[in-house]
Amino acid sequence: MSRRRAAPATGVADLARAWLAEDIGDGDRTSEWTIDPATRGTARIVARAAGVVAGVELADATLAAADPDLERVWRVADGDAVDPGDELVRIVGSLRSILAAERVTLNGLSHLSGVATLAARYARALRDSDARLLDTRKTTPGWRRLEKAAAVAGGAVNHRMGLDDMVLIKENHIRGAGGIGRALAAAIPRARAEGLEVEIEVTDVDELLEALPHGPDRILLDNMAPRELEEAVRRVRATPGPHPLLEASGGVTLDTLRAVAATGVDFVSVGAITHSAPALDLALEVDR
Repeated sequence: MSRRRAAPATGVADLARAWLAEDIGDGDRTSEWTIDPATRGTARIVARAAGVVAGVELADATLAAADPDLERVWRVADGDAVDPGDELVRIVGSLRSILAAERVTLNGLSHLSGVATLAARYARALRDSDARLLDTRKTTPGWRRLEKAAAVAGGAVNHRMGLDDMVLIKENHIRGAGGIGRALAAAIPRARAEGLEVEIEVTDVDELLEALPHGPDRILLDNMAPRELEEAVRRVRATPGPHPLLEASGGVTLDTLRAVAATGVDFVSVGAITHSAPALDLALEVDR
């Protein structure tokens, strides 16, 4: 797993200020022209669908950046499950400030809670197996730490955070190096010197057997059917230890997840939990 941890995310206050500046521009004309500046209000963010919350730190930073005098009482933390109607946070203060922060706050909180919710669905499907769910680097640019923290909130385990904290030799690296053996021989001594794990991607049992003698820490079994995965697991377990950890990847869905996990792999990586998670339906409601 990554040496760099996703949570807590850093720099959220700067992100919140930048996103608010993008949304507000030189002024919220609607609120400025319809609401007296002295008007105070109470609002709450509520769930309109069941899910898992993530992004509380970012949402709180957004509200604070909009107006540090806003009172914020959170009822949930990252990783908490919510049902429709549940209150996530109550906000008290300038009504203009609340409305100015509304959309940006909901955008971040809904998106990250969507990632956590989808990760939780995959993680629940793995409960009866020994396999663990991994996220990937298929994240929104600028959002990686936030999305990976959300994946953890949903029950996933972070894979590498970036290109510098693990060696993952994939198909194009193998081609460029001139083969599996050459790629591993070049990478492993340097990785050992820096304390980094080495993983290599293989697409069939023949490539797996070619990689095994070089001693990678992990082997990524790419786009293999469950029957092929079972054979790969059997071949690895039959060799003298220590055995590399095995990661199944490529096209895994909720419908196929159990069958993949049942093959005996150690990890199942799913890019969809970050790149295709639908936003959790949340709303900000101002009390009368």
